[in-house]
Amino acid sequence: MTALSANLLRHETSPYLLQHKDNPVHWMAWGEAAFARARTEDKPILLSVGYAACHWCHVMAHESFEDDDTARLMNEHFVAIKVDREERPDVDRLYMQALHSLGEQGGWPLTMFLTPDGHPFWGGTYFPKEQLYGRPSFRYVLRELSRIWQHERDKVATNARAIFSALSREPETADRQAALSLDLVQEAARAFLGAVDLDHGGLKGAPKFPQVPVFAFLWTMAERTGDERLAQAVTTTLTHISQGGIYDHLGGGFARYSVDAVWLVPHFEKMLYDNAQLVSLLARAAARTGNPLFRIRIEETIAFVRREMLTSSGAFAASYDADSEGEEGKYYVWTREEIDAALPAHEADLFRQVYDVSQAGNWEGHTILNRLRMLDLLDDETERRLAASRQILFARRAMRIPPGYDDKVLADWNGLMISGLAEAALLLAREDWAQAARTAFTAVLATHWKNRRLHHSWRDDRLRYDATAEGYAHLITAALALAAITPNGDHLASAEMLAEAMTAHLWDDSKGAFDFSTKEAGLIIRHAQGHDDATPNANAVMLRNLAALHHLTGKTEYLRKAEAIQRGFAVQAAGNPFGYATLLDAFTTLADPIQIVMSGTQADPFSDPRFRRLIAALGARAIILWVTDPQALPSDHPARQKSAGPGARIYLCRGQVCAAPAETIAEVEEALRLLGLSR
Repeated sequence: MTALSANLLRHETSPYLLQHKDNPVHWMAWGEAAFARARTEDKPILLSVGYAACHWCHVMAHESFEDDDTARLMNEHFVAIKVDREERPDVDRLYMQALHSLGEQGGWPLTMFLTPDGHPFWGGTYFPKEQLYGRPSFRYVLRELSRIWQHERDKVATNARAIFSALSREPETADRQAALSLDLVQEAARAFLGAVDLDHGGLKGAPKFPQVPVFAFLWTMAERTGDERLAQAVTTTLTHISQGGIYDHLGGGFARYSVDAVWLVPHFEKMLYDNAQLVSLLARAAARTGNPLFRIRIEETIAFVRREMLTSSGAFAASYDADSEGEEGKYYVWTREEIDAALPAHEADLFRQVYDVSQAGNWEGHTILNRLRMLDLLDDETERRLAASRQILFARRAMRIPPGYDDKVLADWNGLMISGLAEAALLLAREDWAQAARTAFTAVLATHWKNRRLHHSWRDDRLRYDATAEGYAHLITAALALAAITPNGDHLASAEMLAEAMTAHLWDDSKGAFDFSTKEAGLIIRHAQGHDDATPNANAVMLRNLAALHHLTGKTEYLRKAEAIQRGFAVQAAGNPFGYATLLDAFTTLADPIQIVMSGTQADPFSDPRFRRLIAALGARAIILWVTDPQALPSDHPARQKSAGPGARIYLCRGQVCAAPAETIAEVEEALRLLGLSR
């Protein structure tokens, strides 16, 4: 068997690609070799994009890619490329945009047909083996597109040109005088509030995704304005997510989303990035409200991530599948008989009542454990009994065949998780979480930082692909979060190192923004975007990072880039704020920066009552730096100008105005009052 008539995925590191290494399809990985083959053989490319935790990707694989007859059609008429969207988010994003330009709703598996030079001309998502759900069979699609390629090539060229034209069309950013304002941001928050399901939380309708960037923005605005309606929208959402079936009540951690409007039935996959973002938002809410439910869910989720997603490198793995033994959710659901067999009778009665366990079940004859009927925590003794029952069931569940595990280490998702850990450590005074965040950050740099640039994916001691903008952005955020809780650390220097490399490889002066993919990716087009996806947008994240770096280093280049980003996306954000929650959130830091500088060898953010008072008042809104000597700050930093010696002091600044260094709680209160930040 020649290399061109074989499945070549056995050479890859991605668990998703390795799932397909024994398919009869002659899969190739994304790269020049596949395109060269397509050009030589004059065949179109069949691009299939998915990920290891994707249920419908597994369905299409079983139905079509493992089928000899379907594989024969693919091998004869196409060059087949399989892509892991988590390993190549740049490829996935480009061709998902191409699908949208065809008027199709996105999703995975993504199935696109390309010319040998990479230009898309048609596509879709999941195609059944036989005609179903109003969708044509995959075999029909293959035959018809092969016919069109061979006999109606002009149609291919016309489609490819139209799609490329749509992809090339720049969003409305021409008005370089456009700018965001705090008034516009406040109006956006009110508009967001109108879209919230005030009964069950989340945005109205179904399916329900956590939409953390939206609710993080609402929380920022609640902290800024004192508007309790905004805060209530967030706490209602977090309460229902925390008590719903989307949460794993036995093992901790959150599933990807709920298929219904009440958070009961999850799509059972667990992604690192969802858990990272929810830890961060829950920590902000827990610090302000003191709600014990939020603190418990943070503790359990961090325990899950550290127990089950920590890799040998010291960083965190990507995901757990929705499926086990070929069935979605099988690992997580229960029957009444299983509960009764595992627990003593009197404990089983209590557990069934609290966790919605019935004979009929609440999902396909089984029970998804949830506490939606009892949102409030019960008395301490009852909660202790329930915790003991959960431990028994957790041990019983561990004997089942677990879902698939994707253990590749992604720079961007680790940046989010490290930031979440560091922020939770800061807000809830947990030094152990801070140390876990420091260890993971060190591990990611050790594996992913090579030759003065960041790389995206690491697995089995193999480093793959240049980092996207999100990889840099989220790790810079992580570095800045660690600088707030680490004395004499080099995390600020690491943030600057990453920002320098990001600028070298991704900054586009003509756009005033960072492109998502590097020049080396070799895609047909590169984009700079400001809108959020499942994770916060890189340019939006960098808006806050750059503003923080400017204040912490005094370098005006950071401020120049931050201003360029907000101007570049101002028109889009004003016209469609729902897609730009992180950008609007970050703008508040640019427009109204608040800083806390701790100095002195005796300073300690985990126990210093002055600092804890500032955290209670400001949450995570402030730019925070811990230095042993304020003389280490930029020469024109206002806190340095007010330096009062080597003792442990706290400086609170708003914009370019700083209060006097605070040595007592009373002086902290006076600083808050002076700067208009008292709550």
